Amino acid sequence: VLSFIIFICYIASLAASFMMAPLLEFLLALFLFFAYASKLNEKFKGVHWPLTDFLRCVTAAIIYFAISIAAVSKYSDGASKAAGVFGFAATIVFAFDFYITFNDLVTFLKQGSSDSPEGHKTQ
Repeated sequence: VLSFIIFICYIASLAASFMMAPLLEFLLALFLFFAYASKLNEKFKGVHWPLTDFLRCVTAAIIYFAISIAAVSKYSDGASKAAGVFGFAATIVFAFDFYITFNDLVTFLKQGSSDSPEGHKTQ
């Protein structure tokens, strides 16, 4: 929702060149939401879903931070300032999601690494 709000703010502002990043992030978040909701993560075991979510959070936090600094410092209209402020809020939200996802990723990787040595020992 926050990515969509930022996208709308960038469309209405002079900083319309930054609108693609929030749109792509919104679509990626929507895809992952529906993938988890429809249990695609259980059907497609070849995709490392926690790693995909982790990379999405990291890149989103970095990109939102960078474009928010540019929008706030370079453009003076209200919509650009609002998009920058919402972008900083999104940076904090994605950083928090990054932390939660990182813990899930570590659990996922420990689970995968604990299975493989036992299999080698029994052989």
